[in-house]
Amino acid sequence: MLKRPPYPESLETRKEIEKHINEVLDMDVIRKIGHNKIVKITTPVLINWHDGKSRVCGDVRALNNYTKADRYPIPRIPHALDKLAKARYITKMDFMKGFHQNGVKPNSMKLLRIICNMGIYEYTRMPFGIKNEPAHFQRMMDTIFQEEILEGLMVVYIDDINIYT
Repeated sequence: MLKRPPYPESLETRKEIEKHINEVLDMDVIRKIGHNKIVKITTPVLINWHDGKSRVCGDVRALNNYTKADRYPIPRIPHALDKLAKARYITKMDFMKGFHQNGVKPNSMKLLRIICNMGIYEYTRMPFGIKNEPAHFQRMMDTIFQEEILEGLMVVYIDDINIYT
């Protein structure tokens, strides 16, 4: 983690980052911590997502390099599709910004700071890009829906739930 200015960005990227910052600020996913603080920070990066929309995450590569991997198994998509192929009816649910549903411990917030032209912010809820968040979220979902999964009523893939009959 470095003390650094934001990455150079195009006007289009800057507007998209500003839109995202305002959205997650309104959702209490981040909070502003100042403009001129000398703190360890990272820079937001705009990622084009599979649904045609974009997501913003911090450039947390340095943090991820020091993070011990959580080896909790993520379901393999072909196995999930095999189960769903036999279904007559499927109901699909997707958590809106699923990772943001998990809080961040107060002593970890300082590791999840981002800087942009709007100031310095820290995440109060889990951001995208953290190495172990997919495994953590999958474990949480498997625990919550353990009965339904074991009974063969549901397939859970991170923040996507498929109920089938």
